[in-house]
Amino acid sequence: MSDASSEMPGASPSNEERTWALASHLSGIVLGLLGPLIVWLIQKEKMPFVDDQGKEALNFQITVLIGYVVSFATACLYIGFVLMPVVIIGNIIFCILGAVAANRGEAYRYPVTLRLIK
Repeated sequence: MSDASSEMPGASPSNEERTWALASHLSGIVLGLLGPLIVWLIQKEKMPFVDDQGKEALNFQITVLIGYVVSFATACLYIGFVLMPVVIIGNIIFCILGAVAANRGEAYRYPVTLRLIK
């Protein structure tokens, strides 16, 4: 089920951990890759739940960045003009879903993500 709960049996993330995890997900909408990276680098040593969710949000934003690059590169073929809105809307929707799950104290896994940072 949840990777974070398997690391911390019986422990639920504190309100502060939930808030930081929520911030790592939502910051991806506004700041792209930098938002989750900053949150993860600041809190990864102190808060295991934020470490887990920060890496997940960061990996998703790397995937989104790749989607933007592919959209831009294929714009001359008009495929990019269709792909770009899909990437933007998907980023917003999945980041909000991640933030809601983190606020509940649940580890969220993005469905379409390259997990490069482990």
